[in-house]
Amino acid sequence: MLYPRKQPESSATQSSSSSTPKLIFAPTGGSNDTGHAVQYNKGSIEIEDLSTSPTDQFHKWFQDAVAANVYQPETVTLATASLPDGKPSARIVFMKELDDQGFVVYSNWETSRKASDIRSNPQAALTFWWREIERQVRVEGHTERLRDEESQIYYDTRIKGSRIGAWASPQSQVLNGREDLEQRVKEVEKRFEGQENIPVPPFWGGLRIIPDVVEFWQGRQS
Repeated sequence: MLYPRKQPESSATQSSSSSTPKLIFAPTGGSNDTGHAVQYNKGSIEIEDLSTSPTDQFHKWFQDAVAANVYQPETVTLATASLPDGKPSARIVFMKELDDQGFVVYSNWETSRKASDIRSNPQAALTFWWREIERQVRVEGHTERLRDEESQIYYDTRIKGSRIGAWASPQSQVLNGREDLEQRVKEVEKRFEGQENIPVPPFWGGLRIIPDVVEFWQGRQS
């Protein structure tokens, strides 16, 4: 659901509304200490324990997250920004691959907002948050599209409904109603009826974020 932008209020109205009670003010994150935020105490970072390779270090922390039963540790916020206006946008996606070159996510690269951003500005950022082990990893870097044959390998692991959905869904585009999307799905199902091997859409596939900077953050007291 996209809400239309509200018209800015007059300066007089803005001035009078400055005393409006805040809806949220300094939440404490479930702390039992009234008025004070939760304190983090599950770990620390020591330089001598870190790998010289950021991807190797990430892999180690990812394995720690899996061992700690972090729910879907591959969940990541992908942030992009368009040029020349510089407007940022962010969304939750899944990191599906990691190699020595970088981090790979999959999406529609024709109609989505992130696709539009990256066409004008091939820079992106990732943020992983693993609550159970109080760790965050930030990645900033440049992007490159995977070749279709590389994307096909992952695409073939998806259930058929998800492969159909990749063809049918015009990401970030406004639909007249649910029936529009359902009709698109029916058309794609008919197109590939009886086929188990479905080709990856030419507009859909992997994007690799090749890191320029990787930041590892461990929660601590205070």
